[in-house]
Amino acid sequence: MDDRLKELMQELGNAINESLSDSDRIAAAIGEIKSSGYDVFLVLEATIGFNKRTDSDDDDDSSGSGPIHFEAPDKVRWTSQDEKFLKALKIAVDEEAK
Repeated sequence: MDDRLKELMQELGNAINESLSDSDRIAAAIGEIKSSGYDVFLVLEATIGFNKRTDSDDDDDSSGSGPIHFEAPDKVRWTSQDEKFLKALKIAVDEEAK
């Protein structure tokens, strides 16, 4: 992977982190959880793929403004802490998703 792509990936990560940190909605939700007596940790996982375009990719949008696709794994591995946390938020976990 070339240095420029590494730099761009780091910038993307920083932008995502900054947007989450600056979110009033996320801060309010975390504040409510903390005021209920819980410690909060947030782990997000995103898979971002990169494909080098070639000259033959005429039908691609060369402006770079096309959609970004995130892929989730087929199966999510829930820990007991995950389940407790989701239940505390009154979020049901589908048994097939475990």
